[in-house]
Amino acid sequence: MTMFNRMTLLALTCAVLTAPVVQAAVSADEAAKLKTTLTPLGAERAGNKDGTIPPWEGGYPVDNSYNSAAIPDLFKDKPLLTITAQNADQYKDKLTEGTLGLLKKFPSFNVQVFPTRRTAAAPQWVYDNTLANATRATMDPSGELGPFPKGTYGGIPFPIPKNGEEAIWNHLLRWTTPSYQTTPSLARVTPEGKVIPVSQNVAKSSFPYYDQNSNLEKWQAAGSNIVVRRVDTSGPPIRAGEILLQRVNINDIESKTWVYLTGQRRVRRLPLTCCDVPNPVAGGILNFDEVEVYSSSIGRYDWKLVGKKEMYVPYNTNSYHQAPSLEKLMSEKTVNPDFVRFEQHRVWVVEGTLKAGQRHVIPRLRVYLDEDTWIAVAGERWDAQGQLWKVTYNLPTVFPAGPGTIVAGYMSYDLIGGGYFASAYFPRDKQVDLKATLPDRIFTPESLSGEGVR
Repeated sequence: MTMFNRMTLLALTCAVLTAPVVQAAVSADEAAKLKTTLTPLGAERAGNKDGTIPPWEGGYPVDNSYNSAAIPDLFKDKPLLTITAQNADQYKDKLTEGTLGLLKKFPSFNVQVFPTRRTAAAPQWVYDNTLANATRATMDPSGELGPFPKGTYGGIPFPIPKNGEEAIWNHLLRWTTPSYQTTPSLARVTPEGKVIPVSQNVAKSSFPYYDQNSNLEKWQAAGSNIVVRRVDTSGPPIRAGEILLQRVNINDIESKTWVYLTGQRRVRRLPLTCCDVPNPVAGGILNFDEVEVYSSSIGRYDWKLVGKKEMYVPYNTNSYHQAPSLEKLMSEKTVNPDFVRFEQHRVWVVEGTLKAGQRHVIPRLRVYLDEDTWIAVAGERWDAQGQLWKVTYNLPTVFPAGPGTIVAGYMSYDLIGGGYFASAYFPRDKQVDLKATLPDRIFTPESLSGEGVR
């Protein structure tokens, strides 16, 4: 063998050994469980042994009569039990570490546990796409900001997850309807109990990944955006007129975010919207990856799929959206527990540990993924000293016209410094529009500069 051939062979060998390994999809036989023992999105169809979790029987029935501006109050039952600081130890095997922390720190906090309803539902075409994804989706480890799925479209990418990365991506690509417009109010409560409005917004979100009229090839050709989102701020007066625009790509290095700032009357592109960068819509109180328990890139952490547990978590929280005002919703130390419904559900527990050489204000975190929806229903974050710092929840809410049980609000508690952050939809008669017309032209930086005020 010549010197040239030996060097060529050595170079090819090194390239093979150092190239990222693409993880394989599941077999057709394993994917077939999505039609038998598993739900179409990957949960266990059967209930639990003691009957406290019922079998999944198709989810909440589709009902387009509920496609109104106000979120419907669907459930009129009474709690099965109420957990307080006094009896928390009796139920600690079904409480997240964060919930236990809140019970111990705030005597006024309680957890009201209601009968479990498995309301998760999606259109048949989402189920069909999820089945196709199970055998074709792979994880591409070459992303600069973390691995991302390839060969997936219009459904859960990994309905039968094999590791923590796949499970987290199921949350990031969960079913959320093709588009909607909402009116979120964001507020923080100080450690002294004072409610401070952060922003009143009109949020418009369109999900190209869930465009029923497209397909995998068309979506990839169009750029592989997961969601395009625009948030127009109307209050408080000091922030009125601000606009945030995001075009979130499945490969996060390709994502782009712009802001329109009234004081400058200019549109500026944010250089980085990953991880522990403060989110301007939340007034800088939350980082980008804290929104809805976990968002943004996953590459700074090593993710471990711990397993599945039965736990009490927020679920079917339509009652939360019946609160007459922010002041009624937000108690001095926590969100008013009378408005937050907890149920017993099976959740996947996933832990993230900061990778060597990476930097993040949160070195360790844990999320709890609902098996039926893949929503991160709860989460915890620890500081550099190992103290439990932040406790977060999403609010899975039933939208019969979606159909679906999707996130409508979230909250984050600071166990060390005190105080908390929460979002809710006000006014009541304009909470959500699942049929809003959202043309792509409104999701461009040019639209921001053309429509900017003040």
